[in-house]
Amino acid sequence: MSAETIIYNAKIATNASPSFVEAIAIEGGNVSATGNSDEMLRLASPATTIIDAKGRTVIPGLNDSHMHPIRGGLNYNMELRWDGVPSLADALRMLKEQAARTPGPQWVRVIGGWSEFQFAERRMPTLDEINAVAPDTPSLCCTCMIALC
Repeated sequence: MSAETIIYNAKIATNASPSFVEAIAIEGGNVSATGNSDEMLRLASPATTIIDAKGRTVIPGLNDSHMHPIRGGLNYNMELRWDGVPSLADALRMLKEQAARTPGPQWVRVIGGWSEFQFAERRMPTLDEINAVAPDTPSLCCTCMIALC
């Protein structure tokens, strides 16, 4: 057996056990074998495309087609991202600043991949905290689709 493409020297996510392998062989657009780099490189022929991933992570088949281009175009300046914000104090300061920039009667949309567990306080903001920093501007958490007002 030979492969059209071999990716090696990688951390490749699988949906099997083990959950990560070092190398992958691809034939006809499908994964034909997984294993360590030496095993997969033995499947190479002169026509095989060989890719050294240089230790990077590879996630075969990942296709994230979830998009909101209209929302982004129309509301980009009214959205707030809390990804990686370390504390509720920082998040609430950001919300206050965004509420000041957001024209009424628009909502501030808190979007992105954040969770209460990233904050030092390990909790969501309370309604009182949100109302203290944005008393006249409703807010929406698009991560969990709950109104923060």
